[in-house]
Amino acid sequence: MRSLYSTLTALALFMAVLAGQSTPAHAERIKDIATVNGVRKNQLVGYGLVVGLDGTGDQTTQAPFTIQSITNMLAKFGITIPANANPQLKNVAAVTVTADLPPFTKPGQTIDVTVASIGNAASLRGGNLLMTPLRGVDGQVYAFAQGNVLVSGFGIQGKDGSKISLNVPSSGRVPNGANVEREVPLKFASDPHLILNLNTPDFTTAARVAASINKTLGAGTADAMDAVSIQVAAPVDADQRISYLATLEALEVDPGDAPARVIVNSRTGTVVISSHVRVTSAAVAHGSISVTITERQDVSQPNSFTNGTTATVTPKSTIDVQQGDARMFLFKAGVNLDEIVRAVNQVGAGPSDLVAILEALKQAGALRAELIVI
Repeated sequence: MRSLYSTLTALALFMAVLAGQSTPAHAERIKDIATVNGVRKNQLVGYGLVVGLDGTGDQTTQAPFTIQSITNMLAKFGITIPANANPQLKNVAAVTVTADLPPFTKPGQTIDVTVASIGNAASLRGGNLLMTPLRGVDGQVYAFAQGNVLVSGFGIQGKDGSKISLNVPSSGRVPNGANVEREVPLKFASDPHLILNLNTPDFTTAARVAASINKTLGAGTADAMDAVSIQVAAPVDADQRISYLATLEALEVDPGDAPARVIVNSRTGTVVISSHVRVTSAAVAHGSISVTITERQDVSQPNSFTNGTTATVTPKSTIDVQQGDARMFLFKAGVNLDEIVRAVNQVGAGPSDLVAILEALKQAGALRAELIVI
């Protein structure tokens, strides 16, 4: 059985915790741990058509909105489709088009867009997205998207119904596929204060950020509002505010230690334990019971060269119960991560055994950490 250390070596974070439990935290720049309130990206969405597919588009009998979209588009070019016509197009797919509009993006700049089928198209490979308006939450058009769709996956299907696919061929991207037409207004230079929001809420980090700013720029410049936000006095002039913010972002702060957590990935069996995990005095017995049930049929046969017939078939069940070697773990108060892992490895246990032990400690109230199963 693989040891717990070999299972977790793929996680650099976990190895850093093991190697640096007593190492002090390194200072980080404010720009790496916080963002300016209001300076954020905005989501855009639109509905469009992808054409030029190699027979992998929507089956129009099951996706009538695709035909309706084609009819409306052609009508704008002066082409009228007869009312009794039922075109069976296989090279067109109805799609949603989404994009993230970064802050301060100006008209004329380009952004990437993601295209995803909303019908029953098998693949968007080789298709071309027609001009699609992208709208924000306020209903205004902020960009127009158009271009060739790049699909990373593929799908192949045989006549007998067998098929194979890699990734998801019904979605793709158009790099630099949208031209920005409208700028999102930001109240960046109208407020006498800036609000810095921490990426990870922490009271210790918020207090240290405010203290670092006050030490550099003078007492009373910054105030920690809560575990996320720090209010900073700033000049109103736009040019001075940019320079001022550049100075703030370059300041270094020692973030507060992360809370004690044990994270378990139930699908892959991966376990990550932070360096501050502790347990109180406890003893845990861990073993396993295996139950095997075997079914067979017993048949009574007549003697040879007789006129007898086969007797009634009698079912017979065999039940075998085996109990694995029970393991007893004794943890003293204040035991840390390294000692827990070493104790589990010494008996040849694996990650699943460690998870069972940690869950038992959690139920008993002896685990001084948050147990998260994903």
